[in-house]
Amino acid sequence: MDDIDSLQRRLTSLGLKLPAVPRPVANYVPAVRSERLVYTSGQLPSADGTVQYCGKLGLDLDEKAGYEAARLAGLNALAAVLSLVDRPEDIIQIVRVTGYVNSAPGFVGQSAVINGASDLLAELFGPAGRHTRAAVGVAELPLNAAVEIDLIVELKA
Repeated sequence: MDDIDSLQRRLTSLGLKLPAVPRPVANYVPAVRSERLVYTSGQLPSADGTVQYCGKLGLDLDEKAGYEAARLAGLNALAAVLSLVDRPEDIIQIVRVTGYVNSAPGFVGQSAVINGASDLLAELFGPAGRHTRAAVGVAELPLNAAVEIDLIVELKA
């Protein structure tokens, strides 16, 4: 990543803008930096303090809506990372994405849903956005959110 202007240009080209860091809904912080790593708390697909995608994938929402939910949650996770980073160019690598999908019984499209976050990070960071990942189906998520995303990001020394 070159700089904040470059990141803003990439976001704009995708029709996105970096949101304010979502406020925690319980007793935790959005992200913690430990030397060269930033770990985010799970981020929901929220905007302006409201969850935008609620319900179970395969029952209330289809994979396309889940993909968009994961994209939004990934953007919120990125905002949490950038709140602890001096410059976007300090990001060396998106190391890990963990995605939780509020899944109806029998829904097996978790990977396709979490691609929303993975594709976003690859579009924004190129090769540095490629990461390891888990896409996990769960019975429920906080606030009935459709997805929850957390990141581990490596920074320059």
